[in-house]
Amino acid sequence: MKKIIFFLFILFSINSLIAQNAFVSGTVKNSKREPVQGVSISYENGQGTTTDENGEYFIEIPARQELVLVFSHVSFNNLYKKVKIPKRRTFRYSPTMSYKTEEIDEVTIQDHRKIAKGITNLKARKLKNIPGPTAGIENLLMTFAGVNNNNELSTQYNVRGGNFDENLVYVNGIEVYRPFLVRSGQQEGLSFLNIEMTQDIDFSAGGFQAKYGDKLSSVLSITYRKPTKTETNVNLTLLGGSATFEGQFLDKKLSAITSARYRNNQLLVNSKDTETNYKPLFADIQTFLSYKLNKKWTLDFLGNFSVNDYNYQPISRRTKFGTLSNPIELVVFYQGNENDKFVTLFGALNATYRVNDDMKINITTSAYNTQEEEFFDIIGAYSLNQINQDETSDNFGEKEFSRGIGGQINHSRNELDALIQNIKIQFSTRDDENHYEGGIKFQKENIRESINEWEVLDSTGFAIRPIEHTVINRQPNEPYAGPIEPYQSIRGNNNVTINRATGFLQWSKRSVWKDHDVWYNLGIRAHYWNVISDNFTSENQSTISPRGQFSIKPNWEKDMMFRVSGGWYHQPPSYRELKNFEGQINTDVKAQESFHFVLGNDYSFQMWGRPFKLTTEAYFKSLSDVNAYTIDNVRIRYRADNVTTAKASGLDVRLNGEFVPGNESWVSLGLLSTTENINNQGDIARPTDQRFKLGILFQDYVPTIPDLKVYLNLVYNSPLPGGSPSYNDPYEFQTRLTSYKRADVGFSYIIVDGKKKYEKGFLKNFKELNVGLEIFNIFDIQNSNTNTWVRDAYSKQVYGVPNYMTSRVLSAKLAMKF
Repeated sequence: MKKIIFFLFILFSINSLIAQNAFVSGTVKNSKREPVQGVSISYENGQGTTTDENGEYFIEIPARQELVLVFSHVSFNNLYKKVKIPKRRTFRYSPTMSYKTEEIDEVTIQDHRKIAKGITNLKARKLKNIPGPTAGIENLLMTFAGVNNNNELSTQYNVRGGNFDENLVYVNGIEVYRPFLVRSGQQEGLSFLNIEMTQDIDFSAGGFQAKYGDKLSSVLSITYRKPTKTETNVNLTLLGGSATFEGQFLDKKLSAITSARYRNNQLLVNSKDTETNYKPLFADIQTFLSYKLNKKWTLDFLGNFSVNDYNYQPISRRTKFGTLSNPIELVVFYQGNENDKFVTLFGALNATYRVNDDMKINITTSAYNTQEEEFFDIIGAYSLNQINQDETSDNFGEKEFSRGIGGQINHSRNELDALIQNIKIQFSTRDDENHYEGGIKFQKENIRESINEWEVLDSTGFAIRPIEHTVINRQPNEPYAGPIEPYQSIRGNNNVTINRATGFLQWSKRSVWKDHDVWYNLGIRAHYWNVISDNFTSENQSTISPRGQFSIKPNWEKDMMFRVSGGWYHQPPSYRELKNFEGQINTDVKAQESFHFVLGNDYSFQMWGRPFKLTTEAYFKSLSDVNAYTIDNVRIRYRADNVTTAKASGLDVRLNGEFVPGNESWVSLGLLSTTENINNQGDIARPTDQRFKLGILFQDYVPTIPDLKVYLNLVYNSPLPGGSPSYNDPYEFQTRLTSYKRADVGFSYIIVDGKKKYEKGFLKNFKELNVGLEIFNIFDIQNSNTNTWVRDAYSKQVYGVPNYMTSRVLSAKLAMKF
């Protein structure tokens, strides 16, 4: 009996020890996809194993510990894989090892956890040299399928048929905002996002998890880095510059990174077809501090101060448009100027408490204040000219006669002061396979705005009255005694407070099903809010948003992953969405609702002995209670009535990898159709109906001069809808702009870097030093993003005169690291 008890005790002990362990298995291959025998697999302070004749291996490791597996072989470069696996689970990992003679720099495309979530991950340091007029994080997104913007002076972007206000943007988990009154891309200045401080870029174009928030289109989550060494980076171009300092202090308990930036778009604006005196000042300073109190507590602070001072004095404009058989020219002479100023302050404090290795709690509070002024008085006198088409004439290509003359006066005295404050608590906990996350957030938004804006239009000596004008003009038979009314007039004094409470819960699990790796995610969000305006409190409104994701990585020879995601997404109205065309507040605007369905596939493979990945996503969105809008440049104006339905569907394809060894590049292709039905009048194209998109980002170097790098950024977008004149029925204006075609190229020569250092002379002071040249819009293509609407008294026709964007511009740059 004692022997039996002893045997059972031994058996139970062995079983308990096995239960505390996890397992890794797989097949190791070379760049030709052939199995490699004799590869050693080991981890620190642990026993190892080797691959058999089929390249297969199996190793037992401690569970729930972060370990680094080392794959080594005499003929191959060492390969390292960080793992942390739940108890009693087997993780399949089948790496490809590169021969030592290949000397290929590894490019990590994406880890499986983010792929399973539908997240695209980019490393900022590898991509920050990509050329573009607004170089930075948003510039990278413009090359993605499904991400569009036909305004190179703007950092805003549309995703899969949505508008600028439908995108969530986070920095270190803290939501950031953009100014309210900006109506032109050239007024924007600097984006909040600073690529010089950025470590990771995560982007989801739809079907994102419940933890991310309440918007209809996309999530961009930026992680600022915590420095490990002291460095200073300085970047200078003809468009501005930046200086970034980072380091560790107080016995490495405090890490700090601070960046100051300046930008001047004068070089770009002066290349447009409008002659101007343009003197902008765009500057900001940003800091991120992280202090580790002890093993349990960490405090982080993110702060930003930004000034965008926009002084603009148009002088004249000359634009030719129309067709080859009927060319027309618009000539405008201006008086007056525009003075806009946007001052923003942002601060956020985050405390992280790590209960243990598997659980942490975050408490975050933030405040955002923006003070904005929009003052302008501009008088324009225009002439709409017919162009001589007779090639035998001495006046070929010149004005033949005026089809119409007129003028306009634009006046604005708009002021806005907004304060947004919030506090949120989130938790994250894990057990063997399950990951639970949840949180609650309280937010108060107070916006005070004074609106005084009007426009007077004149055509051939007659003031054009507003669309809603009802008094009949019987001239010349009867004198008209009514007052001269502006074509459009927006006046108001709004004082709006929005109180919000939001919360979410979600569960994630990684498991194995029939030897296939699978990921699950189920979550739910709740949003509760009310609006107070002019002592009137709206009814309390709420939304519930269930969402889910499922991903599977089959145990196939080919490295493929399939995923499906979707759910109900709501966008409770912001202040902009509460304000209608007349500037009045409708406190009863409901949340826009969208059902998302996304089906995706990721295929990782080797080509030319280098890693590549093909990502394909098909999506469908059905929207109800839509708040329809119009777009003028980057200014969005809402109907504030929820009487519209809409839908969007499309396909995004992206191939990325090492087309050139050691350099990541990609090609993106997007197909989209998005329509809306306003008040049951029938389907028409939405303002963001970009049917076709092609984006190419390419990095290369000159083989004979490897220190000379080349960066190419190509975008082609099919024509967007051209919009409609103010207060007109959009159903009567369904023409489209021309297609958007743009190519930017950059050259960079590395003087000093980690592989090329100097021990003496002036250059020994630099860790990195490179000089460069950038050519924007290299083919000098005339792209337009909106129309100026001009009335022709001769034909009684309204013409959409395209507003052309920037022409070819040359810029130089200098980058230094100390």
